[in-house]
Amino acid sequence: MQKKAIRIIGVPIDLGADRRGVDMGPSAIRYAGLNGRLKRLGWDVEDHGNLEVPVPETREIKDKRLKYLEEIVTINEGLHLIVSEAIKDGVVPLIIGGDHSLGIGTLAGLALDNRSFGLIWFDTHGDYNSLDTTASGNIHGMPLAVANGVGAPELTSIGGIRKKLREENTVIIGARDMDPQEKEQLRQTKITVFTMRDIDQIGMTEVVTQSIKIASQGTDGVHVSFDMDVIDPEEAPGVGTPVPGGVTYREAHLAMELLADSGCISSMDFVEVNPILDHQNKTAKLAVGLICSAFGERIF
Repeated sequence: MQKKAIRIIGVPIDLGADRRGVDMGPSAIRYAGLNGRLKRLGWDVEDHGNLEVPVPETREIKDKRLKYLEEIVTINEGLHLIVSEAIKDGVVPLIIGGDHSLGIGTLAGLALDNRSFGLIWFDTHGDYNSLDTTASGNIHGMPLAVANGVGAPELTSIGGIRKKLREENTVIIGARDMDPQEKEQLRQTKITVFTMRDIDQIGMTEVVTQSIKIASQGTDGVHVSFDMDVIDPEEAPGVGTPVPGGVTYREAHLAMELLADSGCISSMDFVEVNPILDHQNKTAKLAVGLICSAFGERIF
């Protein structure tokens, strides 16, 4: 990746999840030294600050099947324009959250002007629920489906393009906790899913190598979306939906190092850091380390 400017965009949203606290994720990541470490790697860093996000206590849930729908639509409408502007300005957008519902706006922004991009989605969950399959009504479990044109019209219409991604260029890495109907919906797509069993069997190197090939084939770049709950809770306790048996510390860094080596990353988001559930900012510090590995930091 040719070094240029990185534009950091904070989205302190926790409206998409039941557990409070991820709204403080952007602050925790910045506090862990993100800007300074990226600058030391030779990157120009522009910090856009945070989008304005209402707190849940000032809003009411109008539909329990799609909690805080109006607010999440408004936030992602704003985010997609900011992300698109970053691409037009020739800088790398780095979105820090916040819950994964922000992925709706990020992917909408990347898809504007008929841009083609591959997608590598690190996540314990499939994030492929919709109004018809969700058990919780939490929109942070829906962004991948929304980006594929599946879901409430208010969400899929953001950016004016219903289908934002190419299924054949989309990969999920690290899945280990998906709802039954969500699994079935994903099986009907061309999205590639590497579960934790796949990582156990063939190793992270092969999984990432295959993922890069899939995501970069015929695209202008690859967006990496990294949900910190993909990492084992022993290493990343500060997440809202921890599930045992996740990616190890070194597997996560190796994945980022391989992505950096490929030069394919054109944009990135890191989400679901919850300082309330963390220990001495451990998860945010790990997030910063992984981001820096993705942007060229090396052991030697």
